[in-house]
Amino acid sequence: MNKPKMTTEKGVPSNSKVLMLLAQLERINGEATVKDAETARQVTAKILHLIQTQEKSGKEVMSKGSSGMEVILASLKNFWDVQTTLNILYILSELLTVGRGRRVGVFVSKGGTGILFQLLITASKELPPNEELMLQLHSLLAKAGPKDRKFGVKARLSGALHVTVNLLKENLQNTKLLLPCLQVLRVYCANSVNAISLGKNGAVELMFKIVVPYSKKNTSLLKVALDALGALLKSKTNAHRAVDGSLVPVLLALYLDWHRNDTRHRHMQIRKGLLVCLRNITNIKLGRKAFIEADGMRILYITSTECLPVRTLDPLVNTSSLIMRKCFPKNRLPLPSMKSTFHYQLPHIPAAGPVAQLYSQLPGGRTSHQLSNKPSKKVDDVADDVVDESDDNEETEADTENDTENEEDEKDHRAVNDDIETDLNKLHPKRSPGRPFEELRVYERFFLELSEDFQVYNSEYSKSSSTVSSSSLFSSSSASYRCTQPVIVPTAQALSPKHVPVARSQEEYNSTKGQHTQLSPSASTPPPAPLTPLELDTIHLTKDQDKKEENRIPSTDGLTTLSSPIRPPPQGQSIEQELAHVLECVSLEEELAQNAEERIKGVRQEDSPVSATRHIQSPLLLGGITACCVGGGGSNLGSDCGSEGPEDEGGEGGVLEVPDTALLLPLHDPDLYVEMVKGTHSVPKYLEVAYPDYFGHVAPTFREPLLERVYGVQRSKIFQDIERLIHPNDILDKVVYDLDVPSCPVIEDDGESLKFNSQFESGNLRKAVQVRKYEYDLVLNSDINSNHYHQWFYFEVSGMRVGTTYRFNIINCEKSNSQFNYGMQVLMYSVQGAISGRPCWVRTGTDICYYKNHFARSSIAAGGQKGKSYYTLTFSTSFSHKDDVCYFAYHYPYTYSTLKMHLSKLEALRTPQIYLRQDVLCETLGGNACPLLTITAMPESNSTDHICQFRNRPLIFLSARVHPGETNASWVMKGTLEFLMGTSPLAASLRESYIFKIVPMLNPDGVVNGNHRCSLSGEDLNRQWQNPSPELHPTIYHTKSLLQYLAHIQRAPLVFCDYHGHSRKKNVFMYGCSVKETVWQTNICAASSDLHEDLGYRALPKILSQIAPVFSMASCSFVVERSKESTARVVVWREIGIQRSYTMESTLCGCDQGKYKGLQIGTRELEEMGAQFCLGLLRLKRLTGLHNHQHLLDLESDITGTQSKVVICPTTYVMEEDEPSILEAIDYSAESNDEDAEPENEHGSEVHENPDHFDQLSDSETNHRV
Repeated sequence: MNKPKMTTEKGVPSNSKVLMLLAQLERINGEATVKDAETARQVTAKILHLIQTQEKSGKEVMSKGSSGMEVILASLKNFWDVQTTLNILYILSELLTVGRGRRVGVFVSKGGTGILFQLLITASKELPPNEELMLQLHSLLAKAGPKDRKFGVKARLSGALHVTVNLLKENLQNTKLLLPCLQVLRVYCANSVNAISLGKNGAVELMFKIVVPYSKKNTSLLKVALDALGALLKSKTNAHRAVDGSLVPVLLALYLDWHRNDTRHRHMQIRKGLLVCLRNITNIKLGRKAFIEADGMRILYITSTECLPVRTLDPLVNTSSLIMRKCFPKNRLPLPSMKSTFHYQLPHIPAAGPVAQLYSQLPGGRTSHQLSNKPSKKVDDVADDVVDESDDNEETEADTENDTENEEDEKDHRAVNDDIETDLNKLHPKRSPGRPFEELRVYERFFLELSEDFQVYNSEYSKSSSTVSSSSLFSSSSASYRCTQPVIVPTAQALSPKHVPVARSQEEYNSTKGQHTQLSPSASTPPPAPLTPLELDTIHLTKDQDKKEENRIPSTDGLTTLSSPIRPPPQGQSIEQELAHVLECVSLEEELAQNAEERIKGVRQEDSPVSATRHIQSPLLLGGITACCVGGGGSNLGSDCGSEGPEDEGGEGGVLEVPDTALLLPLHDPDLYVEMVKGTHSVPKYLEVAYPDYFGHVAPTFREPLLERVYGVQRSKIFQDIERLIHPNDILDKVVYDLDVPSCPVIEDDGESLKFNSQFESGNLRKAVQVRKYEYDLVLNSDINSNHYHQWFYFEVSGMRVGTTYRFNIINCEKSNSQFNYGMQVLMYSVQGAISGRPCWVRTGTDICYYKNHFARSSIAAGGQKGKSYYTLTFSTSFSHKDDVCYFAYHYPYTYSTLKMHLSKLEALRTPQIYLRQDVLCETLGGNACPLLTITAMPESNSTDHICQFRNRPLIFLSARVHPGETNASWVMKGTLEFLMGTSPLAASLRESYIFKIVPMLNPDGVVNGNHRCSLSGEDLNRQWQNPSPELHPTIYHTKSLLQYLAHIQRAPLVFCDYHGHSRKKNVFMYGCSVKETVWQTNICAASSDLHEDLGYRALPKILSQIAPVFSMASCSFVVERSKESTARVVVWREIGIQRSYTMESTLCGCDQGKYKGLQIGTRELEEMGAQFCLGLLRLKRLTGLHNHQHLLDLESDITGTQSKVVICPTTYVMEEDEPSILEAIDYSAESNDEDAEPENEHGSEVHENPDHFDQLSDSETNHRV
């Protein structure tokens, strides 16, 4: 046998008494005689005395370089004398009690746990076993176990499991020995195999013999026993055993007993231990059933309610809430089918995929554009499989779902680098011919600027020749779709309860398929004489003020300035100075806000709602309502059910005063908007116009800070949800709006309920259910030809009471987290507020939170995954105006008709120096035109040099709004377009530098029909770029063809950028493509030649981070992922060969950095970002033109500095959450078995969401993404 040789650390005196004794013990180890055994007892006793009395002795034994531990363990292994063994165990106990972390680690590394297990087995063979020896062995094992990763395996292989259990059985009354045995048992159970083995040996039943009702004795023992029981019950086998043994009612009774008797809350850990046991049992289906049958919901609800006033009891409240949420019966949504209310028959059904699966389930006999309100029973049974069949309720969904380039494809956050592209052949962009040039030649007509000779050059050339008017642009697509039915324009004639009903014939009703179009007479009032409906073609609008000057143009601050034909100086130092100046001026400064406020005051009289008004001459009778105080009720417009017809108190020709927002919005004109609506095609054939879209939005001048999260708000909301199950008789469950009843979506009521409406362009609300007097559950509509994608909402509310707080719950959201948990608020537009001179969307809502609910998603709607739940967005708000009509939206709406109106107004702002051409790229499935814009500067003359310079300008290709729910992308695009059409020297210089090709809305159909993500094909268009179908994805097919044509003629754009919105991160940022940065995040080996690439792809984001206060370079990423290979960014980079191919993401929430830190983002900031993007392109032109090598070196330094930080990033899109998980344990772990999620709430539980704290975490988490 190899004997350890006693060594000492340098600096420790060799004549140290304890070391001398250890050396003596080392010599005795090899002799093992009776005389030596006696000597060993004496030596070990002396060592123990020294360690107990002198602190330095223990340090000398455990000092680095000392072999004292090896000698002690060797002695423990060699001597079987009980007293010597006990002495050594006492020595080890003293040594490991002080500085446990490092010393225990040394003990484990030297094989200490194995020796203890051997000794335990040997000692157990003695009958009866030595109690003191067993006590000391288990005490040491309890200390060493948590530090030994193989502790459970060693215990099982050595047979120590059953030794400990048998010892417990024989010593139930011996509390001194019971405690260390339970501590060891708790560590044993950390291994699932051990837990099952111990359960078979009766450990579960044994724990229930130890756990007793309330008592002040042995509380430490009871706490450890509950911990061990909780660890045992993590095993489903043991949980089943507990249920079969009817132990769930026992646990509930014990918890209730401790709750009632622990009045001073001194034993919270025992109560928490009982709840943990219940939580683990309810991870199985039978456990949840037993919990319900034992009246567990009521018991935990009552006890939790009583704990709420005591802040220190929050861990009990949170754990109780977790259990109740988990056991809450899984319900299906109150819908006949998960599919969209509206159906569009596709001309060509894909061979495979979710759309094909959906079509295979559609009931027959339905035609295009028909409402699918009676799905077959078979479809419902398949689509709504929400029965709780699983034995475990673990969270299976990936919490790294991210926006814009398809969060559904994200992999599990724990699978590091799993989605990163590792194929170097795919990482190197290679221009793919795609289609033969003969086919692409037809796209030459969209690039007339590349061949135009301008021989008929004059100052009006661009007006007469190079520009197609937007009115004619969209007329072709709308010629076959003129509104044959009356279209309701908001005139607020129903804002008062004394509105006038409009009767219509049954034929009209049938022809519109019950669409929500007009007022209907009340049953209690005789109908007046039939009135002519308010049709779009007959509206006559007059203005109090003269027409605006034709030469008004938008400036960078969103206001208007008079145009001037001043031409900018050539590029050079003056441009550079101007650029530096505008980089400051383009941002929102206080003076601009003041100017805007003064401008608003200029069109408003003090103490008067508005002085600049529009008079709408309507054939509708306005009764006795005065023009200045007309109010809401817009949901009655166009409804032929549920409205009350008041007495007719007025005459024909009533005049309604409404704010003339055109004075404040140079690109908005209600008259023009009406004309554009006439040519917009929707599947439901919408016949109404929403008030906010008609009169526009004037960005408020005040700042809107992020909402500070109220302590306990989510918990209180969840408890109110649980009350529904506890007190079902208190729930009204009254349907007040239902699109699945097309003949009468607005349900008739007695005036005690709110009225809802969403039947207008971009509207989305499927159903509204009144659950309490002032609380409503709202269900969103799926994207057409889909059974999911619920996030975007836009609806109208009326019939409210002033000063009353209403709660709204949107119950079928799908994303697993939302910025609504981090300060984001919903948007509201008040009609009365607009009439009073404040026509704007404002952030609103209190008690906002976003959490998992008890409505189960079908496996089909969840992509084949079972057990996934929906999420609830809940918010409360009150209303300030009587008889108001209010609109709520997910984000600032921007409809397709708004885009058409803006394009038409932009054309009117064009000066002779601007080359603007508007083409129709293609027609969508729904028959809407997809506009394509070309913007650049006219050549200075028709000379050969100037024409050559004109044709050879680099191209910039921009697109937006491929996802309808990302309306912020359209507002950014609006800012870009306004800047490009401006007359500032910088705008002129930018036009002279580039030719801009812009597709401002890639998915008009989705926008029109209120979709969140898809087009009418039911597919995410940003997943179709690899192989788009000309029939199903025409806008993507033809946009890609434009880029392929440019690549064929060697004119590939310098920059391609697709504007998007992001719902789970703050700020504005970019995603790009880089071989080097992708490889750095993988384990693949690559030669230096494979990693060689121009770093120019970082230039534009870097520039934007320097000039745009909302832009965050830290959130940018340039990693290529497999799941994103069919997105625009990757396909354009890989196939077209555009190095600067980006997705620019704009937050839906707000900023956590820079000038706007702590503020929610608004349209002003979004438009400002669009303008600053243009300035970034201008600076990029300067840098690339000067071949600025120092700039490239700076980029190299940036990327090199982040190399070591990005190797563990699992995904490009929100590589880690921009925000940390909510610290309330009840948020997202309601169905988790992971106990590790709980300690964070152990001392105070629900933590205040401190924005600064989140900012710090966000910064640290996102630094490596660069």
